[in-house]
Amino acid sequence: MIGGFMIDMDGTVYKGRNMIPGADAFISDLRSRGIPFVFLTNNSSHRRSYYHSKLLKMGFDVSENEVLTSTIAAARYILSRHPGERVYAIASPEVTEELREAGLEIVQDDPDIILLTFDRTITYEKINKGYRYLRDGAAFIATHPDDLCPTEDSYDIDIGPFIRMFEQMCGSKATVIGKPKRLMLEMAAMEMGVDPGETAMVGDRLYTDIRMAQLAGTRSVLVLSGETSRPLLESSDVKPTYVVDSVADIPALLDGMRGH
Repeated sequence: MIGGFMIDMDGTVYKGRNMIPGADAFISDLRSRGIPFVFLTNNSSHRRSYYHSKLLKMGFDVSENEVLTSTIAAARYILSRHPGERVYAIASPEVTEELREAGLEIVQDDPDIILLTFDRTITYEKINKGYRYLRDGAAFIATHPDDLCPTEDSYDIDIGPFIRMFEQMCGSKATVIGKPKRLMLEMAAMEMGVDPGETAMVGDRLYTDIRMAQLAGTRSVLVLSGETSRPLLESSDVKPTYVVDSVADIPALLDGMRGH
């Protein structure tokens, strides 16, 4: 059986402002089985309380600790792998405060680490400070690798181009936390208190959600309620362990596993 579920949000349990039918029953089913879960998002432009509030408003029974953003995952990573190191965060004020609350020492001068988030308040001053600190030897960590962030009607430039800019200008290689990187899976497993190899990823995107599970050697469930269609799946080299129409079908999938 699966020890814990990592669950993507947009396209997987909701679309825009609307819950996907049966998604709340899926979460209730996991609770009744005693299977832990965390909702995952690469988006580091908001505090996780923003996503928690969004889920609550849609009717999901979920605690804030059951939501893991790439910001929180990056903070967990730094605390566990770089304890005591000083961080300059390229982040919005609300996300910077969240990082401080998570236990990081946030500084403006002489940092050990530059942490790049999806900062919608980014300025030329922040870019130049990050450049100078990286040039002077600070380590480079980025919350996620996405080039674009979907909006209601289009896309916004995300942090991927900024990662490449800093790497090219400073000769620094970023440690990237978010999907499809294995580090996001490891931080999610830590959050649930389960072995990473016992987890399963549920999502609608092949090259982030399913690719992360594939790279980590864990199971995955592709839902066809979002970005991926069957023709796209058939033409892709990224293959999920299971394919269902939506998360509403996962309880039956779990019953089938138990039957075997």
